[in-house]
Amino acid sequence: MASPSLLHSSASSFHGRFPSLAAPSSARVLRNSVVKVSASGTVLVEKSEAEKTKRLKTAYLERIIPALKDEFKYINIHQVPKVQKIVVNCGIGDAAQNDKGLEAAMKDIALITGQKPVKTRARASIATFKIREDQPLGIAVTLRGDVMYSFLDRLINLALPRTRDFQGVSPSSFDGNGNYSIGVKDQSVFPEIRFDAIGKARGMDVCISTTAKTDQEGQKLLALMGMPFREGGGGGNLGAPMRKKKLKAHHFDAKGKGKGKK
Repeated sequence: MASPSLLHSSASSFHGRFPSLAAPSSARVLRNSVVKVSASGTVLVEKSEAEKTKRLKTAYLERIIPALKDEFKYINIHQVPKVQKIVVNCGIGDAAQNDKGLEAAMKDIALITGQKPVKTRARASIATFKIREDQPLGIAVTLRGDVMYSFLDRLINLALPRTRDFQGVSPSSFDGNGNYSIGVKDQSVFPEIRFDAIGKARGMDVCISTTAKTDQEGQKLLALMGMPFREGGGGGNLGAPMRKKKLKAHHFDAKGKGKGKK
């Protein structure tokens, strides 16, 4: 076994032959500074805090709240919007005939969110869709507190970037009251889930409920947390009403005009 002095001398000679190149000043600054996103400006969650378990909650309390107060001129700190809860639901069409599939889906959602989900059941019977009352149709889980911030952090920084052909999320998926919904087509984008274990791709819906009164405030809150909004997706004019499409003459059926002509 080599002595420590011999290892130290060999390491020093190696660094002497191949001196490390000094990193540019801009690279050194960006390494510990905030990250930029294309459509939303500055993100106040630093990469250097990746090993902290509650880094998103800490960033919200220390940096995001003052930034929102300065931008929207809030008088009271309780006016600053925050993420109230996150609802994750997954619909399973063959839940009544496939009990094992339902249990496997519940285990996957529990691994992803860190909380055990509950079964969602039908409120009424619908003969057209062969649905009976109290029949299980899917699963859902409501996240709050530290578990909510942990899931949101992994969704933004792990799951969404691993999505195939990901180009950002749509900024027009707000409901008008600051709440945001996003659909995930494949749960295997989360590192806790293996695709060979689930057998087939299974999606889920994520509904982020905030205390924001407008969509602009809700989008700014999520953007500062790191939500990668797509550029040019209609986020700049969220409060504008939708324009109705004007019907032209060729949209109407003209077959009735020639009924009297024979």
